[in-house]
Amino acid sequence: MGGTTAKICLIEDGTPKTANSFEVARTYRFKKGSGMTVSTPVVEMVEIGAGGGSLATIDSLGRVQVGPRSAGSEPGPACYQRGGVNPTVTDANLALGRLDPDNFAGGAIPLSAADANAAIARVLAGPLGVVTDEAAFGVTEMVDENMANAARVHTVENGRDIEHFTMIAFGGGAPLHACRLCEKLGIAELLIPPGAGVGSAIGFLKAPFSYEATRGLFQKLASFDAAAVNAALTDMEAEARAFVRAGASDAPTVEKLTAFMRYSGQGWEIPVALPYRLFKATDLNEIQAAFETVYRQLFGRTIDGLAIEITNWSLMVATVLPSAVPVTRLYEGTEAVSPRPRHFYDAAVRQMVKAQEVSRADMTAGKVVQGPAVIVEDETSTIVTSAYQAIGQSDGSLLLCRKGAAK
Repeated sequence: MGGTTAKICLIEDGTPKTANSFEVARTYRFKKGSGMTVSTPVVEMVEIGAGGGSLATIDSLGRVQVGPRSAGSEPGPACYQRGGVNPTVTDANLALGRLDPDNFAGGAIPLSAADANAAIARVLAGPLGVVTDEAAFGVTEMVDENMANAARVHTVENGRDIEHFTMIAFGGGAPLHACRLCEKLGIAELLIPPGAGVGSAIGFLKAPFSYEATRGLFQKLASFDAAAVNAALTDMEAEARAFVRAGASDAPTVEKLTAFMRYSGQGWEIPVALPYRLFKATDLNEIQAAFETVYRQLFGRTIDGLAIEITNWSLMVATVLPSAVPVTRLYEGTEAVSPRPRHFYDAAVRQMVKAQEVSRADMTAGKVVQGPAVIVEDETSTIVTSAYQAIGQSDGSLLLCRKGAAK
């Protein structure tokens, strides 16, 4: 990637997460060489993010635009000193003091602030008639507003109030932007998990070995054909278990069955989790109740008088993961030691601010740092804006809380 990528996930506080609500697996197959199939089930989610290599330009109306073109990893952002001459999101973050040019990727990639500023001045600041800081702010603010707007749209479409969510930020660039997104969205709490900069890689390595089999089998629920469904499920289970056994031998497994259902006349389906077993014709009432529960969760109501249809079935077989250990959130503690000051541009106050710099390794459980602050580690840096504070958690996460917000 050209720079660092920001990704955020929104988790609604106080609401239990079920397969009904969020988990819809999709299977992607990639064939190469001998034709070996790699199946990767993933959670269906709206990915809200931005790449650090996204190029910043001025459009025909004189507006700052970010993307869709990217500098990639070669030549990369101008600050990489590898031949890139156009400004990117990474260049803007460097110009605003959010990145340490001597400690990017643990010092493995030295950055040139001079090259970043020159690119921003030539392509953006000069034509717009503004100083470099203002042009760089325009780039990051455009990125942050695009991500914030995507989050607003997604939560509104699902009937949620975004202020009740906790944001989780991962990817190398997310901790740079997440606090500003919380300010825009009115979110009071933000989690930066351990290893956030390489969170996708950690997730892939820790994910269960699994396979999802799918079948198209259209039926009106009123004429539910249990025999046809059971025959399809038997074939799906044999397919999925053969794949999982090949990769995970005799490891214990768990099954997850999903029916994709809709009201007659609708052009899309919703996923409905069902208990995995052989069905009987009399189970249609249970299936209807499960559909109506999920539909009501999504849209606040059901529709009387419309027939219900099942269009597809999905059966996932996966190895069992160990249970997660509950963690109690810490909101107070002792101040962390700041070895040196930093300056970065705080978008909410529209100026450069003097900040504390703290090592992520020093943010142990109960350690607190008041914003403005920069928490540094090899894979990324966490920007704590003036309106927030960060508290180290017992599992190694950072909890950023808006000052004065109710706990």
